[in-house]
Amino acid sequence: MDTCKFVHYEIEPLPPPGCTTALPQLPSLATASATAADETVAVLEPQWINCDIRRFHLPLLGKFSVVMADPPWDIHMELNYGTMNDEEIRSLDIQCLQDDGLLFLWVTGRAMELGREAVRVWGYKLLEELIWVKTNQLQRIIRTGRTGHWLNHSKEHCLVAIKGHPKVNTCIDCDVLVSEVRETSRKPDEVYGMLERLSPGTRKLELFGRQHNVNPGWITLGNQLENSRIVDKQLAANIAAWEAAQQPQPQSQLQQKPADGDREGAHHSRAT
Repeated sequence: MDTCKFVHYEIEPLPPPGCTTALPQLPSLATASATAADETVAVLEPQWINCDIRRFHLPLLGKFSVVMADPPWDIHMELNYGTMNDEEIRSLDIQCLQDDGLLFLWVTGRAMELGREAVRVWGYKLLEELIWVKTNQLQRIIRTGRTGHWLNHSKEHCLVAIKGHPKVNTCIDCDVLVSEVRETSRKPDEVYGMLERLSPGTRKLELFGRQHNVNPGWITLGNQLENSRIVDKQLAANIAAWEAAQQPQPQSQLQQKPADGDREGAHHSRAT
């Protein structure tokens, strides 16, 4: 069972009638922990930070085993949200977030080649692609997608890249997700279960997320989130200190008067 790629469950027998032995209590969400692929971390409540990722100091967040990003690529189409140009995305400090980990980068249209380039710029090696096949409410493949210049797009791609030597569970899930389309740019919820099975219990980060993206064990960054919520006290202190350092220092309104000798020197200088 230890080497099987499938998840197995064992059903514990119920106590016999009349037995007063208490059943073991399961740990709460805030205190539960899981054995990670490379370390054990506490399973925290969802955390999120409302910010402009282009200007946020990403090294404050620390290191992650899994990073997922859905950048607002400029795909030369009319969209209902703001986009970033190619150079802005390439210049993101993604490489500081991982020493040994996996990056999942959502791409579409012309962004597919840009995404591959960005992965190399950030210091990652491209491994595979995850394909999301879009369906409608009748579970039929979408044939009139909202994107596509020549053919309607019925799928989206997520580039999978690696940095270092992360310890993960391989060959559990396949590279195709079939899931229903919802709001514009919203990705399938099934991807979170896939990433948890891949790297259980480790720190995970999502960039360019929205409120529906927040999940236990994840930190979500984006400018469409509702305020910010940080449970990790050390992370909150680090961000508060950084924000305080960004504030402009007040300038004194008092002009320092020159000494008498300075005034005389200045007078003689002008006189000559």
